[in-house]
Amino acid sequence: MFHYNPLDCLPSAEDLPDSDDTPVDNELQDLVPTLLKASLALLWAERWDWYFGIDMGIYYAPDADAIVPDAFLSLGVQRVIDEDLRLSYVLWEEKKVPVFVLEVVSHKRRGEYSFKKQLYQNMGVLYYGIYNPLRKRKSALELYKLVGGAYQLLPGNPVWLPEVGLGIGYYRGTYQGIQRQWLAWFDEEGKRFPTPEEAIQLERQIAQQQRELAQKLAAKLRELGIEPDSVG
Repeated sequence: MFHYNPLDCLPSAEDLPDSDDTPVDNELQDLVPTLLKASLALLWAERWDWYFGIDMGIYYAPDADAIVPDAFLSLGVQRVIDEDLRLSYVLWEEKKVPVFVLEVVSHKRRGEYSFKKQLYQNMGVLYYGIYNPLRKRKSALELYKLVGGAYQLLPGNPVWLPEVGLGIGYYRGTYQGIQRQWLAWFDEEGKRFPTPEEAIQLERQIAQQQRELAQKLAAKLRELGIEPDSVG
């Protein structure tokens, strides 16, 4: 008997375009998501049940073009599917809607506050963030949560995301030698997690302190007439 499975007739990630070929409007649309992804890879280095996509097409319906957010986070999926990595994010293959989507606003609006917001809401994306570094009077980061099928704006900076186990917010700091406002991950108490650059610098500081302590100890032993190498 012939068994029909409609999922077998849907296109796979290999069959679909992996990008809409639309270039980013400014450098921040690349740097901000890249910093978030690098920081997350440091925080969740031992976890393999998450995926953070940057400028990657999300296919949500077989007869619709992909939507390409600046960044998105999915939980409960494989971090690496194979050595060729993901070409795109296909909902009927992944079976998980992203839990968080981020759009970075530039001088050229791309529907972040209108049709994209509505689309992510209809898709069931739990958290939708709009980062607008051009804003001066209002908060640069708007974070919405899906409640009862509609997005509600969440107050505060940072904002805690209990389903993710992290908070997200903005701060002033330096990344790749650029001092400005950036987005980062925070713990539940509002303490910012270090960036990879900061983590490396901290490790170097600790190593330097340990070397200086060892040198002081060796000097003290010599004052007592004891060769440090003889102490085992």
